[in-house]
Amino acid sequence: MILQELSFVSLISFTLLFIHVGSTQPPFSCDSSDPSIKNYPFCQTTLPITQRARDLVSRLTLDEKISQLVNSAPAIPRLGIPAYEWWSEALHGIANIGPGIKFDGTIKAATSFPQVILTAASFDAYQWYRIGQAIGREARAIYNAGQANGMTFWAPNINIFRDPRWGRGQETPGEDPLVTGKYAVSYVRGIQGDTFQGGKLEGHLQASACCKHFTAYDLDNWKGMNRFVFDARDGRASGLMCAYNRVNGVPSCADSNLLSKTARGEWDFKGYITSDCDAVAIIHDDQGYAKTPEDAVADVLKAGMDVNCGSYLQKYSKSAVLQKKLPESKIDRALHNLFAVRMRLGLFDGNPVQHPFGNIGTDQVCSPEHQILALEAARNGIVLLKNDAKLLPLPKATMSLAVIGPNANSPQTLLGNYAGPPCKSVTPLQALESYVKNTVYHPGCDTVSCSTAAIDKAVDIAKHADYVVLIMGLDQTQEREALDRVDLLLPGRQQELITCVAKAAKRPVVLVLLSGGPIDVSFAKDDPRIAGIFWAGYPGEGGGTALAEVIFGDHNPGGRLPVTWYPQDFTKVPMTDMRMRPESSSDYPGRTYRFYKGGKVFEFGYGLSYSKYSYEFTRVSQNNLYLNHSSSVHTTVTSDSIRYKLVSELGAEVCDARKFTVCVGVKNHGDLAGKHPVLLFTRHGNHGDGRPKKQLIGFQSVILSAGEMAEIQFEVSPCEHLSRANEYGVMVMEEGGHFLVVGDDKHPITIII
Repeated sequence: MILQELSFVSLISFTLLFIHVGSTQPPFSCDSSDPSIKNYPFCQTTLPITQRARDLVSRLTLDEKISQLVNSAPAIPRLGIPAYEWWSEALHGIANIGPGIKFDGTIKAATSFPQVILTAASFDAYQWYRIGQAIGREARAIYNAGQANGMTFWAPNINIFRDPRWGRGQETPGEDPLVTGKYAVSYVRGIQGDTFQGGKLEGHLQASACCKHFTAYDLDNWKGMNRFVFDARDGRASGLMCAYNRVNGVPSCADSNLLSKTARGEWDFKGYITSDCDAVAIIHDDQGYAKTPEDAVADVLKAGMDVNCGSYLQKYSKSAVLQKKLPESKIDRALHNLFAVRMRLGLFDGNPVQHPFGNIGTDQVCSPEHQILALEAARNGIVLLKNDAKLLPLPKATMSLAVIGPNANSPQTLLGNYAGPPCKSVTPLQALESYVKNTVYHPGCDTVSCSTAAIDKAVDIAKHADYVVLIMGLDQTQEREALDRVDLLLPGRQQELITCVAKAAKRPVVLVLLSGGPIDVSFAKDDPRIAGIFWAGYPGEGGGTALAEVIFGDHNPGGRLPVTWYPQDFTKVPMTDMRMRPESSSDYPGRTYRFYKGGKVFEFGYGLSYSKYSYEFTRVSQNNLYLNHSSSVHTTVTSDSIRYKLVSELGAEVCDARKFTVCVGVKNHGDLAGKHPVLLFTRHGNHGDGRPKKQLIGFQSVILSAGEMAEIQFEVSPCEHLSRANEYGVMVMEEGGHFLVVGDDKHPITIII
């Protein structure tokens, strides 16, 4: 029996009966029924928000101003301003991690989408947008129901997953900058209420997104070196979060080059900047960068930070002002940004029921539409890593099935970190039981750490089943915030359990891995008794159902890895060595698919399907790119005698004129329809001198029926896609041969300088 979408919806219908029962009034300012307040200029919606914010701040005392510089900002009753909570989380669904959201009222749960690393594996930017859109609607519905004290959500995580041991890599879209950027843009546009194409957001924000962590943050706690004291030297949303770590010796939250010059200057960022929690305190207490608490407070506010997750600014800002270390104008600047965002959210426009997004009701939380989207996202993200002898999909006529593993029946493991209570819960075991009535289960290990394994019992069960599915991997006891891994192997005796079961089973077995980070499963990749391997990330509330559908062929897998899967040998590289490029003199292998020169278990972008797909370049509108148009643009020579020009000197007009179109034909040679991500790479003809081995420059998903062919189109911008950063971090265009690459097909492009 299969779990069709109609039955999937009926499965969750009982949840809706107790999730949505009623509502209470949300907190807001500028109540039109209060004559003492409604006539203040900051309540006049016809005035520009900047003017309204300045008016409000001008009415505050110094003590009132300072009270608003922390995440839990208290009410200002004399002006009719309610308390506000800046800290809420919505990484892959509305969470109850921060204090801004409570599930203790009429709404008890929210849709839990797959953890970001699995969602990224779909390489489907529109799906990412739809997920953000759904999360934004649920956020506004929770606020409208009176269960939110804020509408600012500290997501997405935009850090590059450069080290496979990082405990928070699961929160990111992976190791590629293009994927990370497109994911962030899609999610932010969705949650804030913009269109997919962007630029159509007028008036109010549906919710506020905050990109984190700015910048060079991808280590939590590894061998005693933590994110608080680590100094990294490598290297549009309405919110930004500055990170714990230092960049070139300066704490991120105290770095005016990052916050004011880059973010507000070069990027024209107009929102608010928050610290990570207690990041201001750490500047003095842990890093010793600031001599006194007052110095730390002055440093961050002068640098351009606006609000402190924590209490440091509330404790020490007044003494910093009295000691003349901090001008009050710096506090005013921060408050202008903070109140402007609250006004963009419509929280100073009177009763929100009468304004945009005020009619989003509780029926939008855990709606059937959103739960189907969560299921769809899990289906599209699951990656098939091995399918020897086409063992998969398993036949639906299977008479008996053994399901073994500590992750087979654990609903919490499906969610990953930064998750809230899900609308429903179907474990992989429960979903598989819906396909095979005679299913026998054993966890095999005491926990995911697998310090104790019941190998004999698991082997006995496997011997008597037609097919065996092992559901193994990691969970939040192995990788999470504040917990990086020290190796890349399966925990404890998991490998031993898998190998023994595979050896004893009637047929080759199927191995399912739940994890955020990569795992060295070379043993399984090379074992003929393990014929099928899936990576399912942390697939969210719909993940158990999606996994069963993929295993039994009701969905054709199409996910592709958003990170390189390194071998255990990579752990010789210190996590604190943040260099991307390899260095042969020290045997440093580099990081990520763009530079890493060592062996791989599975490469970035790898993923099989039950169908075979072929690609060919059908049309490329340019073969030669001439950049010798002007003698005024300086030409330089690299250390390996390759001539180049600076992208900045070419100018926007030249760069725009050199854009060209690439068409790629894609054919499904299989018997099943499938959704397939097409990845377009570029590589330089010369790999030396720190150049990337290859670079992703575009991706699209296409749905093809069995035997169907389609043509998809990419726009290539040479100044962006065919340039590279030199040793000084400057973008340059180099002469010579480049290649466009899709699958096994490549097309030459020559740059002439």
